[in-house]
Amino acid sequence: MKIGIAADHGGFPLKQVIASLLTDQHEIIDFGAFTLDSDDDYPDFVIPLAHAVSTQVVDRGIAICGSGVGATIAVNKVKGVRAALIHDTFSAHQGVEDDNMNLLCLGGRIVGEELAKEIITRFLGASFSGAERHKRRLEKVNKLEKE
Repeated sequence: MKIGIAADHGGFPLKQVIASLLTDQHEIIDFGAFTLDSDDDYPDFVIPLAHAVSTQVVDRGIAICGSGVGATIAVNKVKGVRAALIHDTFSAHQGVEDDNMNLLCLGGRIVGEELAKEIITRFLGASFSGAERHKRRLEKVNKLEKE
């Protein structure tokens, strides 16, 4: 699986840990930040990641900022992205299975390394169920992008 990853200064330390974890099992495309800069801005990194997810340059994405809130708001502005701020393992897989989530957002100052690893494992290991009720709901959401 090809995974895109991006973080600002608030998520930079966690991104470094996650990237090294994923490299053994997945192809990783790193959208930055590449150095720790306390003056950087999360949209500069997470928006290119979101475009890569929406155009299927990557299969899934992981965006990290300090709380995860800003990254989540930003990436959900890109058509075709279905992102959520996740801080628990159930939502990590359920978001994919029921809602076809394709971009995971994390708070680098909120989630510890071990929990982040478990969340990412669950996110990447999940598949969309394709259940009729979930497809129906996604179609209603997709209509919003056409308005």
